[in-house]
Amino acid sequence: MQERVQEILNDIKSFQATSQDELEAYRLKYISKKSVVGELFGQLRNVAPEDRKAVGQTLNELKQAAQDKFKELIEKLESSTDQQPSDVPDLTLPSYSFPLGGMHPLTYVRNRIIEIFERIGFNVADGPEIEDDWHNFTALNFPENHPAREMQDTFFIERNPDIVLRTHTSGVQVRLMENQKPPIRSIMPGRVYRNEAISARAHCVFHQVEGLYVDRNVSFVDLKQTLYHFAKEMFTPETRVRYRPSYFPFTEPSAEIDISCQICDGDGCQLCKYTGWVEIAGSGMVDPNVLENCGINSEEYTGFAFGMGIERITQLKFQVNDLRLYTENDIRFLRQFQSLH
Repeated sequence: MQERVQEILNDIKSFQATSQDELEAYRLKYISKKSVVGELFGQLRNVAPEDRKAVGQTLNELKQAAQDKFKELIEKLESSTDQQPSDVPDLTLPSYSFPLGGMHPLTYVRNRIIEIFERIGFNVADGPEIEDDWHNFTALNFPENHPAREMQDTFFIERNPDIVLRTHTSGVQVRLMENQKPPIRSIMPGRVYRNEAISARAHCVFHQVEGLYVDRNVSFVDLKQTLYHFAKEMFTPETRVRYRPSYFPFTEPSAEIDISCQICDGDGCQLCKYTGWVEIAGSGMVDPNVLENCGINSEEYTGFAFGMGIERITQLKFQVNDLRLYTENDIRFLRQFQSLH
Protein backbone atom coordinates (compact mmCIF):
# COMPACT_ATOMS: atom_id res chain seq x y z
CA MET A 1 0.00 0.00 0.00
CA GLN A 2 2.91 2.31 0.73
CA GLU A 3 3.99 2.05 -2.91
CA ARG A 4 0.45 2.88 -4.08
CA VAL A 5 0.29 5.86 -1.74
CA GLN A 6 3.61 7.19 -3.05
CA GLU A 7 2.47 6.70 -6.65
CA ILE A 8 -0.75 8.68 -6.06
CA LEU A 9 1.18 11.39 -4.19
CA ASN A 10 3.52 11.83 -7.15
CA ASP A 11 0.55 12.09 -9.52
CA ILE A 12 -1.03 14.73 -7.30
CA LYS A 13 2.15 16.84 -7.17
CA SER A 14 2.60 16.75 -10.94
CA PHE A 15 -1.04 17.40 -11.86
CA GLN A 16 -1.79 20.66 -13.71
CA ALA A 17 -5.21 22.15 -14.52
CA THR A 18 -5.68 24.81 -17.20
CA SER A 19 -9.48 24.65 -17.42
CA GLN A 20 -12.54 24.04 -15.30
CA ASP A 21 -12.99 20.63 -16.91
CA GLU A 22 -9.49 19.54 -15.86
CA LEU A 23 -10.08 20.91 -12.38
CA GLU A 24 -13.27 18.89 -12.10
CA ALA A 25 -11.46 15.78 -13.36
CA TYR A 26 -8.89 16.24 -10.55
CA ARG A 27 -11.65 16.58 -7.95
CA LEU A 28 -13.35 13.40 -9.09
CA LYS A 29 -10.10 11.42 -9.16
CA TYR A 30 -8.53 12.54 -5.87
CA ILE A 31 -11.12 14.36 -3.69
CA SER A 32 -14.54 12.76 -4.15
CA LYS A 33 -15.84 9.81 -2.13
CA LYS A 34 -15.20 7.44 -5.04
CA SER A 35 -11.67 8.78 -5.66
CA VAL A 36 -8.51 6.67 -5.58
CA VAL A 37 -7.79 8.11 -2.14
CA GLY A 38 -11.21 7.03 -0.97
CA GLU A 39 -10.58 3.52 -2.27
CA LEU A 40 -7.41 3.32 -0.16
CA PHE A 41 -9.37 4.30 2.95
CA GLY A 42 -11.78 1.48 2.11
CA GLN A 43 -8.88 -0.99 2.08
CA LEU A 44 -7.74 0.10 5.55
CA ARG A 45 -9.85 -2.64 7.15
CA ASN A 46 -7.66 -5.26 5.45
CA VAL A 47 -4.49 -3.93 7.14
CA ALA A 48 -3.17 -5.77 10.19
CA PRO A 49 -4.42 -4.17 13.42
CA GLU A 50 -0.94 -3.29 14.62
CA ASP A 51 -0.22 -1.39 11.34
CA ARG A 52 -3.55 0.42 10.96
CA LYS A 53 -2.54 3.51 12.95
CA ALA A 54 0.57 4.16 10.85
CA VAL A 55 -1.22 3.44 7.55
CA GLY A 56 -4.19 5.59 8.57
CA GLN A 57 -1.85 8.51 9.35
CA THR A 58 -0.21 8.08 5.93
CA LEU A 59 -3.60 8.09 4.21
CA ASN A 60 -4.66 11.22 6.10
CA GLU A 61 -1.48 12.97 4.93
CA LEU A 62 -2.25 11.86 1.38
CA LYS A 63 -5.79 13.17 1.67
CA GLN A 64 -4.54 16.51 3.01
CA ALA A 65 -2.00 16.75 0.18
CA ALA A 66 -4.77 16.16 -2.37
CA GLN A 67 -6.94 18.93 -0.84
CA ASP A 68 -4.01 21.37 -0.64
CA LYS A 69 -3.20 20.69 -4.28
CA PHE A 70 -6.84 21.26 -5.21
CA LYS A 71 -6.83 24.70 -3.54
CA GLU A 72 -3.57 25.53 -5.30
CA LEU A 73 -5.06 24.57 -8.69
CA ILE A 74 -8.13 26.73 -8.06
CA GLU A 75 -6.01 29.78 -7.19
CA LYS A 76 -3.82 29.34 -10.27
CA LEU A 77 -6.81 28.93 -12.55
CA GLU A 78 -8.54 32.02 -11.15
CA SER A 79 -5.40 34.15 -11.44
CA SER A 80 -4.87 33.08 -15.05
CA THR A 81 -8.51 33.89 -15.85
CA ASP A 82 -8.17 37.37 -14.33
CA GLN A 83 -5.23 38.08 -16.64
CA GLN A 84 -7.22 37.23 -19.76
CA PRO A 85 -8.83 40.08 -21.74
CA SER A 86 -12.13 41.18 -20.24
CA ASP A 87 -15.45 40.82 -22.09
CA VAL A 88 -16.44 44.32 -20.97
CA PRO A 89 -16.40 46.61 -24.02
CA ASP A 90 -14.10 49.57 -24.20
CA LEU A 91 -16.42 52.53 -23.66
CA THR A 92 -13.88 54.93 -25.15
CA LEU A 93 -14.25 53.36 -28.61
CA PRO A 94 -16.57 55.03 -31.16
CA SER A 95 -20.09 53.60 -31.10
CA TYR A 96 -21.52 51.46 -33.84
CA SER A 97 -24.00 53.09 -36.18
CA PHE A 98 -27.29 51.25 -35.66
CA PRO A 99 -30.20 52.04 -37.99
CA LEU A 100 -33.07 53.61 -36.06
CA GLY A 101 -36.57 52.20 -36.46
CA GLY A 102 -39.75 54.22 -36.60
CA MET A 103 -42.99 54.19 -34.68
CA HIS A 104 -45.73 52.05 -36.19
CA PRO A 105 -48.31 54.30 -37.88
CA LEU A 106 -51.16 52.87 -35.79
CA THR A 107 -49.22 53.57 -32.59
CA TYR A 108 -48.46 57.09 -33.72
CA VAL A 109 -52.10 57.86 -34.57
CA ARG A 110 -53.33 56.26 -31.33
CA ASN A 111 -50.96 58.44 -29.30
CA ARG A 112 -51.98 61.51 -31.27
CA ILE A 113 -55.68 60.86 -30.65
CA ILE A 114 -55.03 60.42 -26.93
CA GLU A 115 -53.00 63.64 -26.87
CA ILE A 116 -55.78 65.65 -28.52
CA PHE A 117 -58.49 64.47 -26.13
CA GLU A 118 -56.31 64.71 -23.02
CA ARG A 119 -55.82 68.40 -23.77
CA ILE A 120 -59.57 68.97 -23.40
CA GLY A 121 -59.98 67.02 -20.19
CA PHE A 122 -60.44 63.38 -21.20
CA ASN A 123 -58.49 60.66 -19.42
CA VAL A 124 -57.63 57.18 -20.73
CA ALA A 125 -59.45 54.06 -19.53
CA ASP A 126 -58.79 50.42 -20.34
CA GLY A 127 -60.60 47.11 -19.95
CA PRO A 128 -60.48 43.39 -20.80
CA GLU A 129 -60.48 42.15 -24.40
CA ILE A 130 -62.46 39.06 -23.38
CA GLU A 131 -65.88 40.30 -22.28
CA ASP A 132 -69.12 38.87 -20.94
CA ASP A 133 -72.46 39.32 -22.67
CA TRP A 134 -73.62 41.96 -20.17
CA HIS A 135 -70.79 44.41 -20.77
CA ASN A 136 -70.52 43.81 -24.51
CA PHE A 137 -74.23 43.74 -25.38
CA THR A 138 -77.00 43.71 -22.78
CA ALA A 139 -75.99 46.76 -20.74
CA LEU A 140 -75.62 48.67 -24.01
CA ASN A 141 -79.31 48.20 -24.88
CA PHE A 142 -78.84 45.07 -27.01
CA PRO A 143 -81.79 42.91 -25.83
CA GLU A 144 -81.39 39.15 -26.14
CA ASN A 145 -82.20 37.93 -29.68
CA HIS A 146 -82.63 41.54 -30.81
CA PRO A 147 -81.77 42.17 -34.50
CA ALA A 148 -79.30 44.85 -33.39
CA ARG A 149 -76.92 42.07 -32.33
CA GLU A 150 -76.65 41.06 -35.97
CA MET A 151 -74.95 44.41 -36.71
CA GLN A 152 -71.69 42.91 -35.46
CA ASP A 153 -70.22 39.50 -36.32
CA THR A 154 -68.95 38.24 -33.00
CA PHE A 155 -66.29 35.74 -31.95
CA PHE A 156 -67.91 33.65 -29.20
CA ILE A 157 -65.93 31.49 -26.79
CA GLU A 158 -67.07 28.00 -27.75
CA ARG A 159 -67.40 26.55 -24.25
CA ASN A 160 -69.28 29.56 -22.91
CA PRO A 161 -71.62 31.41 -25.28
CA ASP A 162 -71.88 34.29 -22.80
CA ILE A 163 -68.15 35.10 -23.16
CA VAL A 164 -66.98 36.86 -26.32
CA LEU A 165 -64.00 38.67 -27.79
CA ARG A 166 -65.13 42.25 -27.48
CA THR A 167 -66.59 43.75 -30.63
CA HIS A 168 -66.05 47.32 -29.41
CA THR A 169 -64.49 49.08 -26.44
CA SER A 170 -67.94 50.15 -25.20
CA GLY A 171 -67.62 47.54 -22.46
CA VAL A 172 -65.05 49.83 -20.86
CA GLN A 173 -67.69 52.59 -20.83
CA VAL A 174 -70.10 50.29 -19.00
CA ARG A 175 -67.47 49.39 -16.41
CA LEU A 176 -66.67 53.07 -15.86
CA MET A 177 -70.31 54.00 -15.34
CA GLU A 178 -70.82 51.04 -13.00
CA ASN A 179 -67.86 51.94 -10.80
CA GLN A 180 -67.56 55.72 -11.04
CA LYS A 181 -69.99 58.48 -10.30
CA PRO A 182 -70.39 61.32 -12.84
CA PRO A 183 -68.78 63.46 -14.06
CA ILE A 184 -67.09 60.93 -16.35
CA ARG A 185 -64.92 62.10 -19.23
CA SER A 186 -62.79 59.32 -20.72
CA ILE A 187 -61.58 57.79 -23.95
CA MET A 188 -61.06 54.04 -24.41
CA PRO A 189 -58.47 53.00 -26.99
CA GLY A 190 -57.99 49.30 -27.59
CA ARG A 191 -58.01 46.24 -29.83
CA VAL A 192 -61.36 44.76 -30.89
CA TYR A 193 -62.44 41.66 -32.83
CA ARG A 194 -65.15 40.94 -35.40
CA ASN A 195 -65.72 37.80 -37.40
CA GLU A 196 -65.21 39.36 -40.83
CA ALA A 197 -63.38 38.30 -43.97
CA ILE A 198 -59.98 39.99 -44.26
CA SER A 199 -59.70 42.34 -47.22
CA ALA A 200 -58.26 45.70 -48.17
CA ARG A 201 -61.21 47.42 -46.43
CA ALA A 202 -61.89 45.10 -43.46
CA HIS A 203 -60.05 42.99 -40.91
CA CYS A 204 -61.04 40.62 -38.10
CA VAL A 205 -58.73 42.45 -35.67
CA PHE A 206 -58.58 46.23 -35.56
CA HIS A 207 -58.35 49.15 -33.13
CA GLN A 208 -60.91 51.60 -31.83
CA VAL A 209 -61.00 54.71 -29.72
CA GLU A 210 -64.30 55.40 -28.01
CA GLY A 211 -65.17 58.40 -25.89
CA LEU A 212 -67.70 59.01 -23.11
CA TYR A 213 -68.79 62.19 -21.35
CA VAL A 214 -71.49 61.97 -18.66
CA ASP A 215 -72.47 64.91 -16.47
CA ARG A 216 -75.35 67.23 -15.77
CA ASN A 217 -76.64 69.21 -18.76
CA VAL A 218 -74.48 67.52 -21.41
CA SER A 219 -76.03 68.20 -24.82
CA PHE A 220 -75.57 67.34 -28.48
CA VAL A 221 -73.84 70.69 -28.91
CA ASP A 222 -71.06 69.49 -26.60
CA LEU A 223 -70.67 66.37 -28.75
CA LYS A 224 -70.49 68.38 -31.98
CA GLN A 225 -67.94 70.86 -30.69
CA THR A 226 -65.76 68.08 -29.25
CA LEU A 227 -65.58 66.24 -32.56
CA TYR A 228 -65.16 69.48 -34.56
CA HIS A 229 -62.12 70.19 -32.42
CA PHE A 230 -60.76 66.67 -32.89
CA ALA A 231 -61.12 66.69 -36.69
CA LYS A 232 -59.34 70.00 -37.10
CA GLU A 233 -56.53 69.03 -34.69
CA MET A 234 -56.06 65.57 -36.20
CA PHE A 235 -56.09 66.68 -39.82
CA THR A 236 -56.09 70.36 -40.88
CA PRO A 237 -57.92 73.50 -39.76
CA GLU A 238 -59.63 73.52 -43.16
CA THR A 239 -61.20 70.08 -42.60
CA ARG A 240 -64.99 70.19 -42.92
CA VAL A 241 -67.24 68.05 -40.71
CA ARG A 242 -70.82 66.91 -41.23
CA TYR A 243 -73.27 64.79 -39.24
CA ARG A 244 -75.68 62.27 -40.73
CA PRO A 245 -78.59 60.74 -38.76
CA SER A 246 -77.99 57.08 -37.97
CA TYR A 247 -78.95 54.33 -35.54
CA PHE A 248 -77.00 52.71 -32.71
CA PRO A 249 -78.69 50.73 -29.92
CA PHE A 250 -76.78 52.54 -27.17
CA THR A 251 -77.27 56.16 -28.30
CA GLU A 252 -80.35 58.26 -29.08
CA PRO A 253 -80.26 60.40 -31.15
CA SER A 254 -77.35 58.95 -33.13
CA ALA A 255 -75.21 60.34 -35.93
CA GLU A 256 -72.32 59.32 -38.13
CA ILE A 257 -69.51 61.80 -38.61
CA ASP A 258 -68.01 62.51 -42.01
CA ILE A 259 -65.06 64.72 -42.85
CA SER A 260 -64.00 66.17 -46.15
CA CYS A 261 -61.74 63.72 -47.98
CA GLN A 262 -58.11 64.41 -47.16
CA ILE A 263 -56.86 62.95 -50.43
CA CYS A 264 -58.94 64.87 -52.96
CA ASP A 265 -59.91 67.79 -50.67
CA GLY A 266 -63.57 67.10 -51.35
CA ASP A 267 -63.35 67.05 -55.13
CA GLY A 268 -64.06 63.31 -55.37
CA CYS A 269 -61.79 60.27 -55.62
CA GLN A 270 -61.83 56.49 -55.28
CA LEU A 271 -61.36 56.59 -51.50
CA CYS A 272 -64.40 58.77 -50.88
CA LYS A 273 -66.32 57.08 -53.72
CA TYR A 274 -66.42 60.43 -55.50
CA THR A 275 -68.63 62.03 -52.84
CA GLY A 276 -65.95 64.24 -51.29
CA TRP A 277 -66.78 62.86 -47.80
CA VAL A 278 -65.34 60.03 -45.70
CA GLU A 279 -66.94 58.56 -42.58
CA ILE A 280 -64.66 58.53 -39.53
CA ALA A 281 -66.87 57.85 -36.51
CA GLY A 282 -70.25 57.09 -35.01
CA SER A 283 -71.70 59.11 -32.16
CA GLY A 284 -74.79 60.10 -30.22
CA MET A 285 -76.34 60.91 -26.89
CA VAL A 286 -76.11 58.01 -24.42
CA ASP A 287 -79.47 56.22 -24.35
CA PRO A 288 -81.22 56.65 -20.97
CA ASN A 289 -81.62 52.86 -20.74
CA VAL A 290 -77.82 52.49 -20.82
CA LEU A 291 -77.43 55.02 -18.01
CA GLU A 292 -80.02 53.22 -15.90
CA ASN A 293 -78.44 49.81 -16.61
CA CYS A 294 -75.19 51.17 -15.17
CA GLY A 295 -76.81 52.67 -12.08
CA ILE A 296 -76.84 56.33 -13.22
CA ASN A 297 -79.99 58.39 -12.84
CA SER A 298 -81.00 59.37 -16.38
CA GLU A 299 -83.26 62.12 -15.01
CA GLU A 300 -80.28 63.86 -13.46
CA TYR A 301 -77.46 63.07 -15.89
CA THR A 302 -77.00 63.01 -19.66
CA GLY A 303 -74.01 62.13 -21.77
CA PHE A 304 -72.59 61.58 -25.21
CA ALA A 305 -70.46 58.82 -26.68
CA PHE A 306 -68.50 58.34 -29.87
CA GLY A 307 -66.31 55.72 -31.46
CA MET A 308 -63.83 55.68 -34.33
CA GLY A 309 -61.46 53.20 -35.96
CA ILE A 310 -57.78 53.99 -35.60
CA GLU A 311 -57.06 52.21 -38.91
CA ARG A 312 -59.48 54.52 -40.74
CA ILE A 313 -57.96 57.65 -39.20
CA THR A 314 -54.47 56.37 -40.10
CA GLN A 315 -55.65 55.62 -43.63
CA LEU A 316 -56.78 59.21 -44.07
CA LYS A 317 -53.74 60.66 -42.30
CA PHE A 318 -51.16 58.77 -44.39
CA GLN A 319 -53.20 57.75 -47.45
CA VAL A 320 -52.93 54.01 -46.82
CA ASN A 321 -55.20 52.14 -49.22
CA ASP A 322 -55.01 48.58 -47.78
CA LEU A 323 -55.78 47.75 -44.13
CA ARG A 324 -53.77 44.51 -44.36
CA LEU A 325 -50.54 46.51 -44.56
CA TYR A 326 -50.87 47.44 -40.88
CA THR A 327 -50.44 43.84 -39.70
CA GLU A 328 -48.23 42.21 -42.36
CA ASN A 329 -45.00 43.78 -41.04
CA ASP A 330 -43.71 44.45 -44.53
CA ILE A 331 -40.47 46.33 -43.93
CA ARG A 332 -40.91 48.31 -47.15
CA PHE A 333 -44.18 49.69 -45.79
CA LEU A 334 -42.90 50.36 -42.26
CA ARG A 335 -39.77 52.18 -43.47
CA GLN A 336 -42.01 54.92 -44.84
CA PHE A 337 -42.79 55.93 -41.24
CA GLN A 338 -39.25 56.08 -39.80
CA SER A 339 -39.58 59.82 -39.24
CA LEU A 340 -42.54 59.41 -36.85
CA HIS A 341 -41.81 60.13 -33.21
